[in-house]
Amino acid sequence: MDVINRTFAIDGLNYDMDLAGPEDGPLVLLLHGFPQSKHAWRHELPALAAAGYRAVAPNQRGYSPGARPLTIADYAVKLLVGDIFAFADALGADRFHLVGHDWGGALSWLAAAKTPERLLTLSVLSRPHPDAFARALDETEGQAHRSRHHKAFLNAETEQLLLADDARRFREMLASHNCPKAAVAVYLQLLGDEAALGAALNWYRAAGGNLTAQSDRTASGLGPVTVPTLYIWGDEDGSVGPEAAHWTADYVTGPYTFHRLEGVGHFITDEQPNAVQEPLLRHLAQTSGV
Repeated sequence: MDVINRTFAIDGLNYDMDLAGPEDGPLVLLLHGFPQSKHAWRHELPALAAAGYRAVAPNQRGYSPGARPLTIADYAVKLLVGDIFAFADALGADRFHLVGHDWGGALSWLAAAKTPERLLTLSVLSRPHPDAFARALDETEGQAHRSRHHKAFLNAETEQLLLADDARRFREMLASHNCPKAAVAVYLQLLGDEAALGAALNWYRAAGGNLTAQSDRTASGLGPVTVPTLYIWGDEDGSVGPEAAHWTADYVTGPYTFHRLEGVGHFITDEQPNAVQEPLLRHLAQTSGV
């Protein structure tokens, strides 16, 4: 099934998106994390399209060259969550399936809690429910160490540090999580200059080192997610420990499936291209009937 690229003008910004599948199929919107791009979903788009879905993966705010506003405030979590629904509106979908990895997963949890009536299903890779993540930061010894990069990225010199010496640290960062060299090269092609990488890092800076992306949360937390949810976690994830992964079940009151991948790290779709497709398609089919 062919994948096409289109640019959508939304609220004065131009977003590059990869699209596959029938235009009248149920929308599956797939959100990447840092420091990836829509390329992270290159294997999932054709599989979803072949199953009858309209699969769409955007380069999000700061990643699309035409969607890089200049101020840190333009990358506030509230705006990033708003982009999700703006994407769906531009694609003509009132209700849709939402899939997110890493930062895209954090936004997906927030979107599901804030506006559950718009979602058919939620699927998240790697990133646990924000309340489970916050609990792990408070109650375990390891999660803060695993998440130390969140605060490190607030350093104004991070772009220079990651891109110096032919982007040695950028490459090593992804290689340490078993991300293949070919994928790293694609991500560097998009984020390989300081302005582009800085725009991506602004997600962290706008959150101010808030590890649990607590926009729209109360003092007691985000609260339970009610939509049918699939959570996929690799047990060698260097960023998310087992406690946060397993505790995620405590914060979903809708139908919930936890899919553990043995021997797989954080960048699941890059490391194991076929590991996500079967559980994801099974989860979507339970609601959409496709």
